[in-house]
Amino acid sequence: MCGPEVVETVHRRIGRRALLGSWGAAALTVAASGTVRAEPAVAAAIPAGRLIDLTHTLGPSFPVWPGNARFSMRPVAAYEFGGFLVNELSYWEHTGTHIDAPAHRVRGGATADVIPLEDLIAPLVVVDISERAAVDPEAVVTTEDIAGWERVHGRIPDRAVVAMHSRWQTRLAEGSAPGFGGDAADMLVRERNIVGIGVDTLSLDRMNDRLYPAHTAVLGAGRYGIEALANLDAVPPAGATVVIGAPKHAGATGGPCRVFAVVP
Repeated sequence: MCGPEVVETVHRRIGRRALLGSWGAAALTVAASGTVRAEPAVAAAIPAGRLIDLTHTLGPSFPVWPGNARFSMRPVAAYEFGGFLVNELSYWEHTGTHIDAPAHRVRGGATADVIPLEDLIAPLVVVDISERAAVDPEAVVTTEDIAGWERVHGRIPDRAVVAMHSRWQTRLAEGSAPGFGGDAADMLVRERNIVGIGVDTLSLDRMNDRLYPAHTAVLGAGRYGIEALANLDAVPPAGATVVIGAPKHAGATGGPCRVFAVVP
């Protein structure tokens, strides 16, 4: 729409103050030229119920994995110069609430753009380890945690997403954080046929575990992970459905997602 010289001129004329101000404004333009139909089987998989947003709002201050560049945004077109507001975004794929595709860990693994739609709508299992994590930032989800969940709620549903709730969503900048133990991740893949796991931290594994056993077990089995989930305290341990709006750029090892739960 705009040549590089126009973009640079607009950026200079808008300036930093306009950029910050634009973050507080919202504009919605809908142009409909046809009808988009969801696949019937996929649409039918989303039940009616209360919606819980499991996605953090992404901005420059959102914590990232050590060494990663932070999210940035700048205006490159404005209403005053052409009639449209457009921002340029810059971020690493694994920023904010995001998906880890198998290719993130496994050479030749599936990329996010080819994950089947039916795998992105799943029963949501929430395993709460928050009491243990409150006193031990190195806590992990264990096979006993999974067995304890099943003693109360029954067997984990087939093709579920199992999420760790550690109450870490406000502590993402800390240097240590809980995660899934490798044995638990392997058990979920091999014995419970999950489609993925999720965490309310920046990593599927404990932050300080550089062997990455949970990443290896889950992504190595062709399943996916969701990192930096929000609001898991608002979702029941069992009975909800999770919907993951995964990115679809070619070759994606992951990317920011809009994730929400449907609670009956």
